[in-house]
Amino acid sequence: MSLLNDLQTHRRYLIGVAYRMLGTLSEAEDVVQEAALRVREVEDVDTPRAYLTRVVTRLCLDVLKSAHRKRMTYVGPWLPEPLHDISDFTGAKAGEADMADDLSIGLLYALERLSPLERAAFLLHDVFGASFTDIAATLDRSEAACRQLAARGRKAVRQEREPAPARFSISESDERAFLQAFLEASQSGDTTALEALLARDVSLHSDGGGKASAAINILEGRDRVARFLVGIWLKFRQHSIVRTEILRANGGLAVLTHHNDGSLDLLTIERAGDQVSAVYFVRNPDKLKAFTGL
Repeated sequence: MSLLNDLQTHRRYLIGVAYRMLGTLSEAEDVVQEAALRVREVEDVDTPRAYLTRVVTRLCLDVLKSAHRKRMTYVGPWLPEPLHDISDFTGAKAGEADMADDLSIGLLYALERLSPLERAAFLLHDVFGASFTDIAATLDRSEAACRQLAARGRKAVRQEREPAPARFSISESDERAFLQAFLEASQSGDTTALEALLARDVSLHSDGGGKASAAINILEGRDRVARFLVGIWLKFRQHSIVRTEILRANGGLAVLTHHNDGSLDLLTIERAGDQVSAVYFVRNPDKLKAFTGL
């Protein structure tokens, strides 16, 4: 029997692998479609899902080579495409908390800092639970080399995201209340009130992709981020917002804003204890199609 039947069975899982590797759903779906073409004549595989994961990962590595060049010409900071519904993107190690964390915007952004091979080794082992024997076959490297790749990826992710987010130590109601307090402080015009919620080394990443207004550089530091958030509210956002809603994106809470010109933007935050350690602001309309009509 052709592997195509197995691919259809594991299709959503494979898209989840590719999405974590590439950061965009459209590219992930294209990769899985290409994998279908590659395996349509393949039969008699002992472990179909592992084999398909190998094919998809290798295709993702090919895409990442060209993606790097695209990132070099991207206008402003690049952020992953947010997902509204993550129910079909579970990883092999399974719990809902794990699913939410390994799809968070913060982690996906941190993965961008890794080399393609580090990203693959880290994801396959730490997220999907693959053995280093399988990873070695996928990456065409020795098991020892793959262990080193995964370890370097793990260390880099931890450094990028330190201190660790506190998402799982609080209830959703508390998370919602904190996000609402952050919004109110941003809109108050009082930078002192907002700074009280921001970590000293907070960063703000605003992705417009040249198609929507956004900060052209990553903003760093409590004072700079607070002044930016208060400033854009006073100058622009309070005059253009039709409504805002808090919903789930990539496993956490996010704020979807509807503007009077029909545009959208999505804001998510990452917490370190009782402070905001990072703000992610997606404004590129190409990355918000899943939220149109909500």
